Amino acid sequence: MNAPEPVLSHLTDLGLDRTQTVYYNLPPARLVELSVRRGEGRMAAGGPLATRTDPHTGRSPNDRFVVREPSSEDDVAWGNTNKPVSEETFDDLHEAMGRYATGRDIFVRDCYAGADPRYQVKVRVITEKAWHSMFAYNMFLRPATDEELLDFEPDYTVLDLCDFKATEKNMGELNSSTFVLLHLGRKLVLIGGTNYAGEIKKSIFSALNYVLPQQGVLPMHCSANEAEGGGNTAIFFGLSGTGKTTLSADASRVLIGDDEHGWSDEGVFNFEGGCYAKAIRLSPEGEPEIFATTHEFGTLAENVVLNEDRSIDFDDATITENTRLSYPIYQIPNASDDGMGGVPETVVFLTADAFGVLPPISKLTPEQAQYHFLSGYTAKVAGTERGVTEPKATFSACFGEPFMVLPPSRYAEMLGERIESSGARVFLVNTGWTGGPYGTGERMKLAWTRRMVNAALAGELDDVETDTEPVFGLQVPTQIEAVPSEVLQPRQTWDDAAAYDAKAEQLAGMFADNFEKYAANVSEAVRQAGPAKQLDSVANA
Repeated sequence: MNAPEPVLSHLTDLGLDRTQTVYYNLPPARLVELSVRRGEGRMAAGGPLATRTDPHTGRSPNDRFVVREPSSEDDVAWGNTNKPVSEETFDDLHEAMGRYATGRDIFVRDCYAGADPRYQVKVRVITEKAWHSMFAYNMFLRPATDEELLDFEPDYTVLDLCDFKATEKNMGELNSSTFVLLHLGRKLVLIGGTNYAGEIKKSIFSALNYVLPQQGVLPMHCSANEAEGGGNTAIFFGLSGTGKTTLSADASRVLIGDDEHGWSDEGVFNFEGGCYAKAIRLSPEGEPEIFATTHEFGTLAENVVLNEDRSIDFDDATITENTRLSYPIYQIPNASDDGMGGVPETVVFLTADAFGVLPPISKLTPEQAQYHFLSGYTAKVAGTERGVTEPKATFSACFGEPFMVLPPSRYAEMLGERIESSGARVFLVNTGWTGGPYGTGERMKLAWTRRMVNAALAGELDDVETDTEPVFGLQVPTQIEAVPSEVLQPRQTWDDAAAYDAKAEQLAGMFADNFEKYAANVSEAVRQAGPAKQLDSVANA
């Protein structure tokens, strides 16, 4: 459809009134056609559009800033995650982007974030690349009818001119020519200098992390699913590469969403209308539902290598380890129709432990749940961010610190309240290394992880016998059907038990050091839920 007059008026207000052609809410077939014609991508065998984003093949956290302005500056947790930038720099870049857009085609996509109508946010995404508009179509919730668009007034706007780069003249406080700027007061995001499409969706996730707590909703970096027919809702926290998408896309359950959700008094709801799955080493045996999307028209395949016959080589990481697939959630056959589920009965924290120390599954008390939520321990997987070439131990509060605008303790407190009121069971699941650290051990078998998670969801672990892991104080099941018992006890998988003890103590010390910045804002019970109190007893044994 042609852009309605209110859209054109909004573009004028944004300084985009001198563009060549405004493409408004084009259907996928038209966007794919234009992407190929404009040289933005190539058709892969089976139907996907293959695109490249290098040199930015992941998010650029050092180039993400929040504008310091009166309406939000007292609420934002300023620091390395939410680096401040002045309104002057924001305005200079905004004006420069308007000049850059003169005579260029732009693509406008109106969509929604938040499946629950009570908390839904209207989003307008403006891009200079056709495939970025396709990404927005895949990843956000799509209007059901054209009539919805006639009086669409966005709550938030993303202006993504990916080939525009900041210069010394307008760089201001930036770190490079690349930038992702979030202005909470104006509800406007500026993105430039990067083709990585993930910046679009994560900028809106950041905005929701600011807006929704004010409405009593806990925003979460997690996937979610439920039993067929409804009920037994589960949520899976974890950073990229820990298995959120893989484990939630279970053929025996209904997928609510794979990355971002809200937890309200009524239940859980998806923020998105699509999935953004890692594609490296994807196989039909390991992840059949996701693999099937690589033979669907409309799927975007980012930074994959194509063979001569245009088939995708999923094992080739020449461009990046962070190869990605973007597809509408309706391509998953068991996806939820409405993106909503009940109050969670099970909460799973996923970590890819590069030390090979943490048990593959353990039960957490409510206090341990808050401790590990605030710690957010995992390993950054190669390619997820620029400069990361192999797994690296990291702590990311709330399993999503790069997107959390408020102090992490605010989200942890809300999670604690949700767990207490719902009575949800909580598990820590290690999808990382066993038999030794990265480089010595091997990655946990997906089949074992699936079996352990399914046992947790089915209630099989509610009353099983457990052993207390001596360093972290975790309750580890002694037996799970179809999982080797020695795998459940990581110390037994190492050839050198003394080496395991040393590595466990090292990791425990890292947990304790990291948690110091949160200790003053949590209860004594939460402070004592970590490994720090076990260290002395282990050292003196």
